[in-house]
Amino acid sequence: MSLIPAFKIGLWNAWILMLYLPLHPLIMILLDKLVGVGNITKKMGSVPYNKAEKRIMSSSMILLILAFIYSIFLPLKLGTVWLYIGIPTYLFGLVVFVITIVSIATTPHGEPFTKGLYRYSRHPMTLFSFFVHLGVGIATASWVFILFSVVCAVLWFVLVIPEERGCLERYSNAYREYMNRTPRWLGVPK
Repeated sequence: MSLIPAFKIGLWNAWILMLYLPLHPLIMILLDKLVGVGNITKKMGSVPYNKAEKRIMSSSMILLILAFIYSIFLPLKLGTVWLYIGIPTYLFGLVVFVITIVSIATTPHGEPFTKGLYRYSRHPMTLFSFFVHLGVGIATASWVFILFSVVCAVLWFVLVIPEERGCLERYSNAYREYMNRTPRWLGVPK
């Protein structure tokens, strides 16, 4: 891992791994058509952000766009231990991300997401998005991308609070019971 990252456009750059980012709304809709029970975007609803949370969300989106642009110029470390550690980390995060989308798609409209991986974590999609980005950072041996992953994770961890607030407003006691038996991330529920 060098202090100054390499910048060159190429076919075997991190953009290949980051394609999930602009394509994930399409992936969600496609999985909803294949296995879902209704409109996935309506099921997910909107999040009641306050002014500060809106700024954090905007910052998160800007970081994701910048990361995608950066990935175009960031070569994968082919044939190195970085790639052999980064790709499995990335694939683990991506597979869990897709499984989470299937859980959302198969949940009936009007019910909180509590099945599948949502039995173990209230925010598996957020949690495993971190693994996706961390895997890209490792596969490219880029300390800048790993730092980006950590900053995004901190922002996302803050943004789950208004998401939970919205779920409490929408589902009331059903979601409160779910919160009591399921940890926010992984581990022991509160």
